[in-house]
Amino acid sequence: MYSKVKSLGISGIEAFNVTVECDISGGLPRFDVVGLPDTTVKESRERVRSSIKNCKLNFPVSRITVNIAPADIKKEGAIFDLPVFIAILKSSEQIKENIDDYAFLGELSLDGGIRKASGILPMIMAAKEYNIKKVFVPFQNACEGSVVDRVDVLPAKNVMDVLAHIKGEKVIESVKYDFDAEEETKYNVDFSDVKGQDQAKRALEIAAAGGHNVLMVGPPGSGKSMLARRLPSILPDMTGQEAIEVTKVYSVLGMLDAKNPLIQTRPFRSPHHTISATALSGGGQMLRPGEISMAHRGVLFLDELPEFHRDTLEVLRQPLEDGVVSISRVQGSVRYPSQFMLVCAMNPCKCGWYGDPSGRCKCKQSDIDKYLGKVSGPLLDRVDIIVEVPAVKFEALSRNDTAEPSSEIKKRVDAAREIQNRRFAGTAVRCNALMDPAALRESCALDETCTALMKTAFERLQMSARSYDRIRKVARTIADLDGSADIQPQHIAEAISYRSFKFGPEDQN
Repeated sequence: MYSKVKSLGISGIEAFNVTVECDISGGLPRFDVVGLPDTTVKESRERVRSSIKNCKLNFPVSRITVNIAPADIKKEGAIFDLPVFIAILKSSEQIKENIDDYAFLGELSLDGGIRKASGILPMIMAAKEYNIKKVFVPFQNACEGSVVDRVDVLPAKNVMDVLAHIKGEKVIESVKYDFDAEEETKYNVDFSDVKGQDQAKRALEIAAAGGHNVLMVGPPGSGKSMLARRLPSILPDMTGQEAIEVTKVYSVLGMLDAKNPLIQTRPFRSPHHTISATALSGGGQMLRPGEISMAHRGVLFLDELPEFHRDTLEVLRQPLEDGVVSISRVQGSVRYPSQFMLVCAMNPCKCGWYGDPSGRCKCKQSDIDKYLGKVSGPLLDRVDIIVEVPAVKFEALSRNDTAEPSSEIKKRVDAAREIQNRRFAGTAVRCNALMDPAALRESCALDETCTALMKTAFERLQMSARSYDRIRKVARTIADLDGSADIQPQHIAEAISYRSFKFGPEDQN
């Protein structure tokens, strides 16, 4: 007898519709699973067989063929155990009720228990698109799935709960996410903890207001990492759509909190400099998101920038421009979101003290040039703001007064972002850093004085066309922070000052 059961699968971070078909026919006993399954899906035969027997149900002693359609998309993971289980029971007439309104998701244990799964959120979102009204999910994933409205998420601890609900013996109540119970977004770090470094704080405020990439250069212990970790505390609050986008990435990775699955705070990712290019960009044998995508809508912090492998840093170039990272492998191609702020930190030389008034640096000029040359010009071209972070003086450290808190800086950032929201209303542009050429021409027009200033800087600093555009974007953000409708010479001058750091004998920008 033939039956079919609805389910869903994951490709990248997007879900697709799946139909699990089962046919039980005469012949020698055999259990085959087809439809381009991976090893984990093929192993579902033994998990399903044991679950049926250990739940005191009848496993058909016949020829069983299960097809997981569509057959041209590779199926990965144990998420199809439950739909295969239900399809077999339906084909063997142990389930006689109509189950067309349901979809089934979950990995089975040998005793019929349903284990936690990854990627539930994007699959429930896809269920809504495909007009699937009710979805059985593992009990531990119930809160995550309930974020999506207009879909009844039915949490089940084991297969007997599922069968009891289908047969009307014991109803499983659907779970609804309580958005009103969400706590106010809080960070456990604050800019008030940072002593001195007013110029660096100003640079990060501009970066937050316009979504710009930043490179901080300074000696060890000057506070570069401390400043970077506090950047999310002054970024605008995430919108509901942004929260869903970020949560989808972490759902696929299985990294969500079961009780509070919706991610409300901006991600901050700080991978070690030994990270591989694959771990940074995503991919691998099972095509999983990397650190770039885990930093989506947040901050990717690369400390000790020259210590990263060159090929690892180069994978950043395309995501920084496009906002997505495309991964192509033999088993398929996926696109992961990667719209993040890149914040980097590095020492000015190998020992870290080049240019310090103490004169403690003993590095040769050739060694300094070699060290700074580890960071490629094309990558530096994609950095909007380069700021020096000098060693903090004793007087600044010994002061008892409290520095300006993140909450006050955030008010100015929010005001600047509100100006940008009005400016770019009805377009795909979200902030100044993401302006396309058309928006750049319209919003960053320069008068004669500003143009003359830019020409002098362009020739003296040997800028590229990309650097020229990035200075205009930063100047536009500075003008927004000042509440100025037009870009003024002082805005251009400040923006140029953030591109003036020398990488060796000549500026690579």
